[in-house]
Amino acid sequence: MKKFSYLAVMAAFLSTGLAAQALLPEVNKAFSEVGLTVKAVADSTVPGMLQVQTDKGLFFMSDNKQYLFEGNIYDLKNKKLVNEDILKDIRKAGVKEFDNSVIEFKAADEKYVIHVFTDTSCGYCRKLHHEMADLNKAGITVRYLAFPRGGIQSATYDELQSIWCAKDNKQALTDAKNGKAVQQASCANKVAQHYELGQSFGINGTPALILPDGRLIPGYQPAAALVAALSQNAS
Repeated sequence: MKKFSYLAVMAAFLSTGLAAQALLPEVNKAFSEVGLTVKAVADSTVPGMLQVQTDKGLFFMSDNKQYLFEGNIYDLKNKKLVNEDILKDIRKAGVKEFDNSVIEFKAADEKYVIHVFTDTSCGYCRKLHHEMADLNKAGITVRYLAFPRGGIQSATYDELQSIWCAKDNKQALTDAKNGKAVQQASCANKVAQHYELGQSFGINGTPALILPDGRLIPGYQPAAALVAALSQNAS
């Protein structure tokens, strides 16, 4: 499977610096031993630690390369999650790179653009899609990326490929979310790359929403709650 380009994503990563660059071979080796593929290494704002972007999300590593940390790191002084500041930029750059391969439901009076990782076998994805008229009316454009939860060997992956390859992929996606059969189709598509992108964000379920500022909202959000979250961020 062709790996998607991380140029845009890594442009958002903090400057690696010479020290982090020099450690890249050792970091690669350490992470490969636990089944992770390193995409980029950077000096962290946390003293004594490196931040490592992998194919399965963001990790931190002690600069002596002995300890690996997965999970949130909270900055008590500045009262914020260190992880989230880094990941916001990575997510924003990552989804932007795929804007030419999304299925878009555009608002007539666009105020916000959100990206949604979706799966046709997901009940809450259907529920969110059924509120599309309310979302669009509120000025929210929805750009869908494919995320077959069962992986690229699943039946859902095949169905998502057929949807993305359909002549009218918006209608095909809506039909699938309404329980209708999707006509089989094939073409060059980026469904696998969408899935890989989602995994690199640490996404393991759908729907997963990426807001304009890079925040990740896992799971279904009613249209009214989503509008409130977007309005609050803009104010």
